Amino acid sequence: MSQAINEQPSIRNASSIENPFTSSAVSQAQIDVLNQLLKPEVQESLTVLVENLPKLAEMVPYLTKSYDLAQSIMTDRVLINDLVGGIQECVKPLEGKIKECAATAIEANDWAQANQETTIGVFGLFRMLKDPQIQKVFRFAQAYLDLTSKKQEKQ
Repeated sequence: MSQAINEQPSIRNASSIENPFTSSAVSQAQIDVLNQLLKPEVQESLTVLVENLPKLAEMVPYLTKSYDLAQSIMTDRVLINDLVGGIQECVKPLEGKIKECAATAIEANDWAQANQETTIGVFGLFRMLKDPQIQKVFRFAQAYLDLTSKKQEKQ
């Protein structure tokens, strides 16, 4: 028993010893954390987190596996090069079509700008309606408008 009494003063002395890791910056950081915890929105967020902990605990293994997979993919240069090559193979044919469409649109715009003086009358419109390309455009426009109206009716 005398040893227990003798140990207590040493505990008191230990508490009076200044901890080298505590400083005004650490105590200020602790005060900042406590101030944050006093805010109602932080308390609500913590409540939501605590309520959803079982769900989050179920998700952690999947997230860990996903993270590991993403890390292995991001560090595998061979896989990245293969993916880039595959994407480029898919994009190359589309690139030619897109350039062709853009060139045609630019050329059509130039023609339209050059022919601003000529007006298109009603008979000119009737002649244009017989053009197969105009018919394609009108069929597409009609189908598009029909689909959008059906989607709006569903909503």
